[in-house]
Amino acid sequence: MPAPEVRGTTVGFPANAPQLASLTIEPVGPQQPAYVHLPGRLAWDEDATVRVFTPFAGRVRELLAEVGQPVTNGQALAIIDSPDFGQAEADLRKAESALQLSERTLDRTRDLLAHGGAARKDLEQAEADHTSALSEKNRADTRLAVYGKVGQGVDTTFSLPTPLRGTVVEKNVTPGQEVRPDQMLANVSQFVAPLFVISDPRRLWVYLDVGEAHFALIRRGMELRILSPAFPGRSFRGRLEISGDALDPTTRTVKARGVVENAEGLLKAELYVTVEVPDVIPASIQVPAKAVFHSGSQDYVFLESAPGQFQRTAVKRGTEREGRVAILEGLQTGQRLVTEGCLLLQASLEDAPKE
Repeated sequence: MPAPEVRGTTVGFPANAPQLASLTIEPVGPQQPAYVHLPGRLAWDEDATVRVFTPFAGRVRELLAEVGQPVTNGQALAIIDSPDFGQAEADLRKAESALQLSERTLDRTRDLLAHGGAARKDLEQAEADHTSALSEKNRADTRLAVYGKVGQGVDTTFSLPTPLRGTVVEKNVTPGQEVRPDQMLANVSQFVAPLFVISDPRRLWVYLDVGEAHFALIRRGMELRILSPAFPGRSFRGRLEISGDALDPTTRTVKARGVVENAEGLLKAELYVTVEVPDVIPASIQVPAKAVFHSGSQDYVFLESAPGQFQRTAVKRGTEREGRVAILEGLQTGQRLVTEGCLLLQASLEDAPKE
């Protein structure tokens, strides 16, 4: 192969030299804004999520909802045979009966007092008994009304309702399973899981752990760009809603939370993502990372100054992301940059005889 011609920091090759085949040259593009990548984790939007536990102990007789099924407010998710629920219904019937008796007693006492057959204290006691019976009836009635109880009969069948409209995103119950209300207080993971989780998957939260070097970039209301390796070439728009006021003493990070629109339902809760936020540095030229090399204490690139002629040029590099480096100084739009074969050119400079 013909030897390259080296003049100062310029390497030249004659026309049709085989070394030229190993070089790739691209034009330098326009300036682009700089970004910083932060690690993130997706989660259900807690403002539109409810974890459903049973308020009564019993055995699951039938499941009425499956994962992915849309549900409306108050719709039954499961049928539970619960003696405790039957006792609550019985308490309501007893309270109604006691209220009726207190009403009749109060009317009778008032009539007797009007005809001199009862003392004032008897009327006051009857009024107190009526007030107590009315309060007990209202308490028992309200307890069942919260869970959508209708009808006057007493049975042990309880329909577990959803308090929110949304989609069933998680189910941790099977027919025949024993359930109880203290599950939500258990410390064992297999017991603490809710029976159902209802949420709106069209909107997710993203949690960020922002390091000390970047927490100055975070501000409430700023736009976020969500990236995931599960969807290469795609991005999802988000917005930062909450930023912490202090660093976590263990991780030395600031906790932040944003919201992500997920109308297509592609993103999933607990998915780890990369969140792109604007950097404070000005817009810069972005070039492939392999076009920049370090020699001594300086970063360099090679530019094509003429056909077959390549000039080594010092540059000031910035941050690197996704295989591209920001060049803050040393390049201009439209210049022809060597992106493959830089080490070959640098070796030619180093091997050239020193004058």
